[in-house]
Amino acid sequence: MMNSTATKMAVFMGCALALVALPLLMQTAGLGAGWVRILALALLYVLLALGLNIVVGYAGLLDLGFVAFYAVGAYMYALLASPHLFETFPWIASMLPNGLHTPIWVVIPLAAGLAAIVGVLLGTPVLKLRGDYLAIVTLGFGEIIRVFMNNLEHPVNITNGPRGLDRIDPMTIGPQAEPWINFGKPLVVGNFTIPSVTLYYYLFLVLVVGSVIICHRLEQSRIGRAWMAIREDEIAAKAMGINTRNMKLLAFGMGATFGGVSGSMFAAFQGFVSPESFSLMESVMIVAMVVLGGMGHLPGVILGAVLLAALPEVLRYVAGPLQQMTGGRLDASILRQLLIALAMISIMLLRPRGLWPAREHGKAASQPVTGANSGAAKA
Repeated sequence: MMNSTATKMAVFMGCALALVALPLLMQTAGLGAGWVRILALALLYVLLALGLNIVVGYAGLLDLGFVAFYAVGAYMYALLASPHLFETFPWIASMLPNGLHTPIWVVIPLAAGLAAIVGVLLGTPVLKLRGDYLAIVTLGFGEIIRVFMNNLEHPVNITNGPRGLDRIDPMTIGPQAEPWINFGKPLVVGNFTIPSVTLYYYLFLVLVVGSVIICHRLEQSRIGRAWMAIREDEIAAKAMGINTRNMKLLAFGMGATFGGVSGSMFAAFQGFVSPESFSLMESVMIVAMVVLGGMGHLPGVILGAVLLAALPEVLRYVAGPLQQMTGGRLDASILRQLLIALAMISIMLLRPRGLWPAREHGKAASQPVTGANSGAAKA
């Protein structure tokens, strides 16, 4: 037992050191900020997949509109951290002449709380729906939010419509006048300079580690066990005294908080948000990350999110040479989508339960009673 615990701690510490050193090694190797940016975006998708795993993996509620919470968090931070509201509404500019530069310790709970409220509002009317019907309704909700953001510029311009919101402040830690860390500027430590994209990578890494701890504790708690009981058999769970209504609403709200926080981080990281960033394909990709990795299993969900987030960028280097081999007759972007689809189909055929499924996920088939065993049972 002690050896097993020591081995797990050694593996955990090794992975932690590797994740901390990875962007710095890329920087010293001269690989450029592009690969670090891919890693940072992959961590954002890990955060999204962890939130959806609560709804789909733990509670068994198929949610195809999870990108709506992502959009809510992104637009909340964009409106608070960009000059759009001050230019559109003079009375706000007169009240706050220096602007509203929201610090990070206000942004995270505000984004989580707003997304949780939206999650509960979504979950309330769909409590009695299951399976495909639930998926269709949540898909429609996600599209409604996107269309709503796309058209909310008349008669009052709030979201700036399809043009999106730009000039968004980067995340900061410390006083507004002189922040200790400005994630939009490089950080100089002695003779070493840490680029802005690397700072965001570390911020997202801290959020992912905190989210993994929260999800693990939820999984081991009474709430997590209640979610899994609802996933396996809702009628039996209700018969055992579980308040399935409240548990479902809690799953929707808890999962939405992760989407809201990751959306606010995305807005600060990109410096620009528009409705095109929150399309149906984003929801499908997040669901695919959870399913391909292994529903309800945290390491599997993280693996699926990292692979599907990084795979399109890695395949850019494969699609280019293949396009040259065909004399340019194949479009590189279409070829890249084809390769992604082939990879996903191969995974589902070879690993139908996911790349790294949970050991207790699913029920083992009952073993037939042999003659010797039946004789011993009679004796």
